[in-house]
Amino acid sequence: MLCPSCGQRKARRECPALARTICPVCCGTKRLVEIQCPSDCGYLAAAREHPAAVVRRQQARDVARLLPTIRPLTERQYQLFFLFQTAIARHTPDGFTRLVDADVAEAAAALASTLETAARGVIYEHTPASRTAQSLETALKRLLAEIREQGGTVYDREAAIVLRAIEQGARDARLPHEGDAAYLELMARLLQVTGTSESARPDAAPASPLILP
Repeated sequence: MLCPSCGQRKARRECPALARTICPVCCGTKRLVEIQCPSDCGYLAAAREHPAAVVRRQQARDVARLLPTIRPLTERQYQLFFLFQTAIARHTPDGFTRLVDADVAEAAAALASTLETAARGVIYEHTPASRTAQSLETALKRLLAEIREQGGTVYDREAAIVLRAIEQGARDARLPHEGDAAYLELMARLLQVTGTSESARPDAAPASPLILP
């Protein structure tokens, strides 16, 4: 039987997400990208525990590129960084537009400016220029509101520091030969490896009680 995902190779792996048998190639390349794998999938667990050498090298490169951005962050800020990144990874712009690194940088910068202004006692909403960035900024604001509604402690200055780190990463992480979503792709790979996209949900139990009790 051919794989229903690609229609080219033999289907050999039972996929709990699709309730179908797919080929190993589609399982490996579309995992958590096109296929929303459940956390108890055996193939997903095995890939995280024993990644291939090429995957390990890519992980090392990704971490090295991200390190200058996250090195100054505290543990609280590091956790908030990945909460924001998870929201960014899940965000789908309206219409036929797609999210690119410039939108991420613009949205993070605008919200950071708003929070920095509020920390000085002035209420002023900084708005991104593009509609795609505006949509993302709204999603990030919603995440902050959800955290606070659940009793989490996130200070404006602290959230602004994290958003500035995201802005810097989105502006600086791209290499000359890469496209306009290089940072988004890098973070998607890291979220897939760490499983942060599942564990960093606002309703999940985080490692630190300082942000989300």
